[in-house]
Amino acid sequence: MPTSTEKIFSEFKEHSVAEFFKKNKQMLGFSGKTRSLTTIVHEYVTNSLDACEEAGMLADITVKIDEIEKEKYRVSIQDNGPGIPKKHIGKALGQMLAGTKFHRYMQQRGQQGIGASGCTMYAQITTGKPIKAVSFYDKKKISCEVAVDLKTNSPRVENLIEEETDGSKSGIMVEGEFADVKYDKSSFGVFEYIKRTAMANPHAQFTLVEPDGQSVTFPRSIGEVPKKAHAVLPHPLGIATNDLLDLAHRDGENSKIGTFLQNGFSRISAAKVKELKDMLPAVDFEKPPKELGWADAEALVKAFAQVKWIAPETDSVIPIGREQIEKSLQSILAPQFLAVTERPVKIYKGGVPFAVEVAIAYGGHAGRQVAERHAGDVMRFANRVPLLFDSSGCTISEAAKEVDWKRYNIKNFEEEPITLFINLASVYVPYTSAGKQAISNEEDVFAEIKYAVMDAARDLQRYLSGITRERDRKERRKAILRYVGQFSKDVVDLAGEGKAAELEKKLVNLIETKYSSQIEEDEGETGAPKENGNAKEEEDIEE
Repeated sequence: MPTSTEKIFSEFKEHSVAEFFKKNKQMLGFSGKTRSLTTIVHEYVTNSLDACEEAGMLADITVKIDEIEKEKYRVSIQDNGPGIPKKHIGKALGQMLAGTKFHRYMQQRGQQGIGASGCTMYAQITTGKPIKAVSFYDKKKISCEVAVDLKTNSPRVENLIEEETDGSKSGIMVEGEFADVKYDKSSFGVFEYIKRTAMANPHAQFTLVEPDGQSVTFPRSIGEVPKKAHAVLPHPLGIATNDLLDLAHRDGENSKIGTFLQNGFSRISAAKVKELKDMLPAVDFEKPPKELGWADAEALVKAFAQVKWIAPETDSVIPIGREQIEKSLQSILAPQFLAVTERPVKIYKGGVPFAVEVAIAYGGHAGRQVAERHAGDVMRFANRVPLLFDSSGCTISEAAKEVDWKRYNIKNFEEEPITLFINLASVYVPYTSAGKQAISNEEDVFAEIKYAVMDAARDLQRYLSGITRERDRKERRKAILRYVGQFSKDVVDLAGEGKAAELEKKLVNLIETKYSSQIEEDEGETGAPKENGNAKEEEDIEE
C-alpha cells in the first residue's frame, strides 16, 4: 500500500546550522585525531592574530597542551590582544556564523565566524564540557563558561563573573577539554603548525608548551605591526545577481538605485551610473533599492561586464612583504640560499583583488626531514595562515607541481633540501571547504602562483649554476696544480738552466690569477638584473 503524503512529511523537521556541523564535523577540519587537535589550535590562534593586528598590537600568543588521558587533552590559548566585551563573549565563542569578519570586504584570516564556536561544539560532543574563557577588556576581567545550544545555534553562558582591574592586562584566555584528539610532532601536528605560523607572522611571538612540559618559543623577528588592511566596497565586476539583490534589499541609506550603486560599490561614479542608465533604459534607477527585482538586477550585472572599470582598490590586500619573509626564514631555516618574489596585486573573478608572494630556501634547515636527509617541501599559506592538510586538492600544490624544476637545475624536487614558501593574500580566499585547508582552482590564481614560483626559481638557478661552476673550477685547478711540480722540473731539465722551485711558484701564481678573474666574472653574471617580468616563461605557460 503506498505511503501517504502526510506520513512522509511527518518526519519533516528544521535543523540549525550548529546541528548540521555537529553531524558533519569533518567539514570544519575535525577528521583524524592529529588534524582535529591542530584545527582547534589553528582556530584560536588565527582569531588572536586578527584581534591583535586590528587593535594595532604586537601579538604574544601562548599555546599550552596538557594530556589528561590517552587521546584526551586540555588546550589553553592565551593572547595579549584587546579582549572580548561581556556582551559579545557568548556569541564569539558559542554561536556559529557570528563574528566581526563575514560581512566585511577586507583581508582577514578568518572568514565565516565558525571556527571558535566549532571548537566549543567539538569539546561538547567529545567530553560533554563547555569552554572556559577569561577576557581582560576595558579594565574588567570577565570569566565564564560557554557552550553552544545545538538546537538553536545560540550561546549558553554560565558562571559569569565580572571583576574590576587596574587595566594593566588585556587579552583573552580560552581553555577547553577535547577527546578523540592526538598530539604528535608529525608534519601535520601542532608543533609544525605553530612553526609555520611563526614563519608567516614574524611580527608575533609564539610559545608552545607541549604535553611533556617542554616549552618552545618562536620569538618575533620584526618589531612592527603589519600595515592594517582596509575594508573596501565590492567591485562591480566581482558581483553576482543574487549578491546585488541581497545588498540592495538590505540597504537602508539610499533612496534610489542610482545612489545605492554609487555608495555601495567601488569605482561606480555618477558618470558610470549615467552610462548604465543609457545602456539599460528599461531599468528604473529612481526607485528604492528595496524594489529592485531579479530581472533588473540580472540586467545590471550583465551591463557591469560591458563597462570599462578602474581596477579594484588594492589597499585591502596586505602581503607579508619581502623583508619580513627574508628575516623570518633566515631566523627559522637558516638556509644557504634564499630568494623572495613579490608579485603586484592582481584580480580574479573580475573584481576580487589578490597578491602572491613566494620564497625559495635552499640548504641549511630547508626542506622536510626524511630519515637522515631533507627533502623538498611546499609550505602553503593563505593570508599568513599555514595550510597543512588537503594539499592534493589545493591550487598552490598543483601550481608548484607543474613547474619544470629541471629547467632550474633541480633534478628532483622531492630529493633536494628546498622549501617553497607560497602565500596567497586576498580579501576573499576561495577555500574548497569550511575547514579552510585548500584553495580552489581559480584559473587566474593558479597562473599567478606559477609565475611567482618560476620567478623565484630563476634566482635559485643562478645560485646552483654558480655552485656547479665553482666545483668544476676547483676540480680543474686541482688537476692542473697536480702536475705543476713535475712540469717545472722537466722544463728546467730541458732548458738546462733556471730553478724548478722559482718556475713552479710563477706557474702557481699564474694559475691562481686566472681562476680569480673567472670567479669575478661569474659573480658579475650572477648579480645581473633579472629580465623584466619573466615574460618568456609566462608565455610558455599560456601556450
